[in-house]
Amino acid sequence: MVRALVVLPQPAAKRLIGRAVAHLPQVERAKRDGLIVVGLGTANAYVLEELLGEPVEKGRYCAGYVGKKLGVVPAERRLNMVVFERGQPKTLEWPEILARLSPGDVVIKGGNILDPEGVVGVFMAADDGGTVGKFYPAALARGVEVIIPISRAKSVHFSVSEIVGELGKGRIKWASGAKVGVFPLMGTVITETEAVEFLYDVEAWHLATGGVGEGKGAVVLLLRGEEEKVKKAFEELTYLAETEREPAWEEG
Repeated sequence: MVRALVVLPQPAAKRLIGRAVAHLPQVERAKRDGLIVVGLGTANAYVLEELLGEPVEKGRYCAGYVGKKLGVVPAERRLNMVVFERGQPKTLEWPEILARLSPGDVVIKGGNILDPEGVVGVFMAADDGGTVGKFYPAALARGVEVIIPISRAKSVHFSVSEIVGELGKGRIKWASGAKVGVFPLMGTVITETEAVEFLYDVEAWHLATGGVGEGKGAVVLLLRGEEEKVKKAFEELTYLAETEREPAWEEG
């Protein structure tokens, strides 16, 4: 067994996660036979690029975001959400999507908080719960798989269930930007560690988060496994770290 350390800045980390999600067996099956709903979000934009095979304006394939404040992308600037029907990208509205969702389909939705139990917290600025409020009950009721791409950089030490009762627009007196509630989301969580294990068949441990300069928000991973597999993973991840760049972003 050999070991390697690799630092992934956020653009590289999101590319890694997006690549893994796009190639999961259940996603490939849904791309062939059913629906894939790619919800708006910065991590989801990388998934969408991998599925489309072409660039996406990541700063516009988003609804809410954390910048200098908790912000919301104005509706007129947002790109339409993309749904793949048997591999063909389409723009469908939520009523039509909900009428057709069935087992074997996949909904891809990012989040803001990752707790130690693997529960994801999704910030909600919209009074109706936004995207997650639209699809999640139906997905649970029908047995539709929810896949959650999220960076280990969003890990917290507390449980999402602990914080649900502390947030909500009516409970917050002051906020840097939007006041939000949080939705506890469960599904198939894909972080950098799951992505590395899936794509390279090596063990990955999340060691640290954060840095300076281009390392802002970076994750540090320990890779363990057979020499050739670790070497391949290290070389490809190092290349991602060197070539992926932060997308252009305009605060709304």
